Amino acid sequence: MTNRPLSGIRVIEMAGIGPAPFCAMMLADMGAEIIRIDRHSDTFLGGGGTAIERGRRNLILDLKQEEAKDIVKQLVATADILIEGFRPGVMERLGLGPDDCFAINPALIYGRMTGWGQEGPLSKTAGHDINYIAVTGALHAMGDATSPPNPPLHLVGDMGGGAMMLAYGIVCALLESQRSGQGQVVDAAITSGASLNSTMYYALIEQGLWNLNRGANLLDGAAPFYSCYRCQDGKFIALGAIEPQFYRLLLELCGVEDEAIFQEQMNRDLWPEQKAAWAALFQTRTQAQWCELLEGTDACFSPVLDFNEAVSYAHHQARGSFQEINGNLYPAPEPILSRTPAQAGSISPAGHHSHEILAELGFSEEAIQALREKQISN
Repeated sequence: MTNRPLSGIRVIEMAGIGPAPFCAMMLADMGAEIIRIDRHSDTFLGGGGTAIERGRRNLILDLKQEEAKDIVKQLVATADILIEGFRPGVMERLGLGPDDCFAINPALIYGRMTGWGQEGPLSKTAGHDINYIAVTGALHAMGDATSPPNPPLHLVGDMGGGAMMLAYGIVCALLESQRSGQGQVVDAAITSGASLNSTMYYALIEQGLWNLNRGANLLDGAAPFYSCYRCQDGKFIALGAIEPQFYRLLLELCGVEDEAIFQEQMNRDLWPEQKAAWAALFQTRTQAQWCELLEGTDACFSPVLDFNEAVSYAHHQARGSFQEINGNLYPAPEPILSRTPAQAGSISPAGHHSHEILAELGFSEEAIQALREKQISN
């Protein structure tokens, strides 16, 4: 499929883990040509062959050797975008920093993905998603009030605050470069991105509508009508009936409209008692039985599915939300574009396209073989 939003855009991806390759995956889904540069030592959560690395060609280069760096520079000369997720200073020490690359290609968009950003007292410090969201306020707000904060997988930081912000920044810079003819650096920090995603909560605090105590607010599980419950079979359901009309419908469908305890929806003093009552009620039926009663109504009800169950969920199947890649089902590209839709590409092992890419750069068969013998490439 060639008619996609980013068709004709070439991206050089320096192999890494987490948010940077996810950003590259999003660009690839939208049609960008991605050339991923793997290293000989890439073995942990990388090295090719995983779903997050779909849709790109790749080659292996030993960046400790000058000839490998020269190959990267040749690729940079042909590219629109470069993505890297190393600690600040690593690319500069390799001679592949922004200034080095702009000297070759002044219109290049240079995307940088880090946890702390390129500057600041923690910029060169190691960390992971849990550390980055810990300093944003987001982690403090998650979990039960009687327990330490509960990490929300790495969706809030790495993916939402990191990869998606980087992809957004790259596309914005790409649009601007088409007017100015000049490239620029996109400095995407997970700490800053996760903070930006929390903007609404800062607004709620300012309005006096959010309590800094965990487990005491409308959207953090304290509200009995915005929470999860265990069913008779040990599975779970989720409620989100915030609006009064949706809450009234929930009461009606559950047959509890005459019980006084449920009537004062926004009386926080009653929330603990209401929550206990809802918990007892949902224990009386299985998840499937509650789905039969409530799913598809405006009661804002859903079953809580695991990853395997989500793949076969009827609504996802109707939208094509999962797609077969290399014989397995994975989440399909989003969002859906009506005229130039995205398409997930195939998954290739590390180094699969090394010969092909080097030949495109003009290397002869003898030169490619020499690179192999020197272990510069594979």
